[in-house]
Amino acid sequence: MYQTLLVGHSFMRWLVLLSLLYSIFIAYKGYSQKLPFTKKANLLRHWTATIAHIQLLFGILVYLQSPIVKYFWRNYKEEFQNLDASFFGLIHIVLMLVAIIIITIGSALAKRKLSDQQKFKTMLVWFSIALIIIFIAIPWPFSPLANRPYFR
Repeated sequence: MYQTLLVGHSFMRWLVLLSLLYSIFIAYKGYSQKLPFTKKANLLRHWTATIAHIQLLFGILVYLQSPIVKYFWRNYKEEFQNLDASFFGLIHIVLMLVAIIIITIGSALAKRKLSDQQKFKTMLVWFSIALIIIFIAIPWPFSPLANRPYFR
């Protein structure tokens, strides 16, 4: 079950990134060109947050099953020195939780703004901050924190 969850979590990463990048692009375009906040833009806002929440569920399940995380918490005093173990045991989940909270807040705030420009601006700012945090927290093959392949 762990391997299946891990593959699902790895696959969902790309959906999260694509939806965030597309949302940021649409928000930038809408804000800079003073476009109306259409039903399509609102659906994109909603589905970006939903995809992030689905990824969070996958992530929590992977976290609870992970042998690296279990080992980290059994030996946390020694493993804080091990960057790979502390990344997956603590850093990754904390940063991702923060990013998803930011996406959720940004989505909720954008939904409640009255003007179209404020909706786009809110999406642009909050989703961009979340994307930066996510880029830091993903174990890219080139990451100095912990690295994993692009695809599992």
